Amino acid sequence: MDILTVFACFETLTTPTFRRQLAVIAEAMLSMSGRMTMLSISRWTARGGSYRTVNRFFTTKAAWSELLVKFFETHLFDSANEYILAGDETVIGKSGRETFGVDRYFSGLKGRVIKGLSFFVLSLINVRQRRSYPLMVKQIVRSEAEKAAIKERREQAAKKCKKTRGKRRGRKKGSLNKNRNEPALSPELLRISGLLTVLLKLIGVFVRVRYLAMDGHFGHQQAVLTARLNSLELISKLRKDAALYEKYEGPYRGRGARRKYGAKLDYDELPAKYLKKIEREGTVVTRYYEGIFLSKRFGMPLNAVIIEKFDLQTQKTGHAILFSSDLQLKWEKIVQYYGLRFQIEFNFRDAKQHFGLEDFMNQTETGVENAASLSFLMVLLSAKLLKERAGNCLGINDLKSHYRGIKYALETIKLVEPKAERILIEKVKQVIGRIGSIHRHNVSVSSA
Repeated sequence: MDILTVFACFETLTTPTFRRQLAVIAEAMLSMSGRMTMLSISRWTARGGSYRTVNRFFTTKAAWSELLVKFFETHLFDSANEYILAGDETVIGKSGRETFGVDRYFSGLKGRVIKGLSFFVLSLINVRQRRSYPLMVKQIVRSEAEKAAIKERREQAAKKCKKTRGKRRGRKKGSLNKNRNEPALSPELLRISGLLTVLLKLIGVFVRVRYLAMDGHFGHQQAVLTARLNSLELISKLRKDAALYEKYEGPYRGRGARRKYGAKLDYDELPAKYLKKIEREGTVVTRYYEGIFLSKRFGMPLNAVIIEKFDLQTQKTGHAILFSSDLQLKWEKIVQYYGLRFQIEFNFRDAKQHFGLEDFMNQTETGVENAASLSFLMVLLSAKLLKERAGNCLGINDLKSHYRGIKYALETIKLVEPKAERILIEKVKQVIGRIGSIHRHNVSVSSA
């Protein structure tokens, strides 16, 4: 009944039957161990959670984006804090050919292309608390035209590499300048832009977001235009060999177009005028450089932060280049916001490890959508429950041990003492609920 009360915020978005089914399934997922398939969930549910009920739930279409946003607004939103948006893709392995959207995708965890499903997730990140809350989950299904375009682009890149040697410098005769600020979005960016439009409309009634943080895959001009189409500024990462130029400040030569590009940055000898801060931790010295630079691949200046790390022991140097399309954003904020982007990876970990994102065996489009979205709703629910039980449950493992212990205790009480007093039930729940937890707390139980 406690979980059903939490889901009362869905009253205007779902039917009472859907909410009851969701509460029963959510309680089972908090209590159970092992793989989370429809069959295993039905074995852990209480009264009203038969396999047919679980099956009906996973075949019912639901407005999951609205549900996730409503849950966050009701239980987790703090108007006193600052929020940014983050987006990333997660890939799970799947065998067979019947599951909707199964294809070959690159898995960052395994470092290679695998057969499976891919989901793109947009998340709100609390800057002060450094917590990520997934609010939109969309399965990536590539059309045949998109697959053909990707294959053609790879072939052209391979041919270009072969023709580089011995090629005359300059561009082809008769070629015209292109307007780099004109959107020419790929199918991937069109998909993301549509998700951003929907999500910003949903969250716009209670929070205003200005920045979108994404990984280095989106460190290019069209990604900046995608963010700006949705009134956002992009924070991302450039390749470590990206060519950045200072703005030309010299005199006009008197003829031709005015010169735009000045000296090219040498990452081995960065100008001291851009140095902002030096830190040392052990044998590693970190230097932060920041400035407004130009790139020939971008049609706009970039607010770039170059992070240089030097190991005094090994004498090796490495660097990373972060950037923002907002030229007024301070360099500390760029580093902080891009670092916060990684919080979405913890959402992926929790959804896979604790809430069955990699376990489900649904094959239909609706079933796959429900299983994936339910996993991320459970991530939000666990954040809500951990917030209420601060000090007793310090992680999801502790939370699941608590609910599993309560389930064992209540089932035992039903057999031993069908009419047990409420005081006895609470005492047993406190003791049994901490068995198996990682962060254990002593519970004093006095005799009745």
